[in-house]
Amino acid sequence: MTLAHFTASDGTRLCYRDGGTGRPVLCLAGLTRSGTDFDFLAEALPGLRLIRPDYRGRGGSQWTGAATYTVPREAQDAVELLDHLDLAAVPVIGTSRGGMIAMLMAATQKARLTGICFNDIGPVIERSGLEAIMHYVGRNPAARTFDELVARMPQTMTGFSNVSEVRWRAFAERLYVETPAGLRIRYDPALRESFLAAFEGPPVDLWPLFEACADLPLALLRGAGSDLLSAATAAEMRRRRPDMIFAEIADRGHVPFLDEPEALNAIRSWLEHSR
Repeated sequence: MTLAHFTASDGTRLCYRDGGTGRPVLCLAGLTRSGTDFDFLAEALPGLRLIRPDYRGRGGSQWTGAATYTVPREAQDAVELLDHLDLAAVPVIGTSRGGMIAMLMAATQKARLTGICFNDIGPVIERSGLEAIMHYVGRNPAARTFDELVARMPQTMTGFSNVSEVRWRAFAERLYVETPAGLRIRYDPALRESFLAAFEGPPVDLWPLFEACADLPLALLRGAGSDLLSAATAAEMRRRRPDMIFAEIADRGHVPFLDEPEALNAIRSWLEHSR
């Protein structure tokens, strides 16, 4: 895997991972996550070239302030990364916020996409799930060590069960860094300001963005215990797009790791339709 950087149109230095020699797939991570969100998928599904950007303010990318941590800016950054890599059009796997970015790309730059796989995200985002995010976004965890954090995860990670301690630790190490002062987040704390501004703002109807995905091959993965994507919203998405590949992932909340057998089967099938 190659860790590289490019410069966005506003001068921001952005980090991305580019690994594998097969078909290119753009992988867009969750709100507070980075390209490492897709490490488990990369191990389970070789033969693909996974392009995994770190959004501005996250991972190895430059911090640019709360006002720039928005879905429109991050969608523009994603398109500019495709330009940088000289890729005309690609399938996109969007985890949580990444799926929102993919929908906006479908509405504004549809020719750059050959399909979208949504990982536990849809046009209706449950407020209970957003409230859960509000409690931790931009804040360092109370646990001071990975051992302490991993011990708590089976109780604190809503909707998840049958996850090994090894997996919880691997997951935690992608979210935080252990320091003498305790565990620290791997992103700009100002992301909290951006999240709160959106959370406290007027509701936005995202169904038009989903409708903008018309004619694109779609897949939807839902954690069976998700507090962000309801079963009702998933059902409505399937009603509107009966051709959409769907998998509900048992023992997973928000969001599935993507290496679960059900997830991998759905992704493989979706990729076959996204050529």
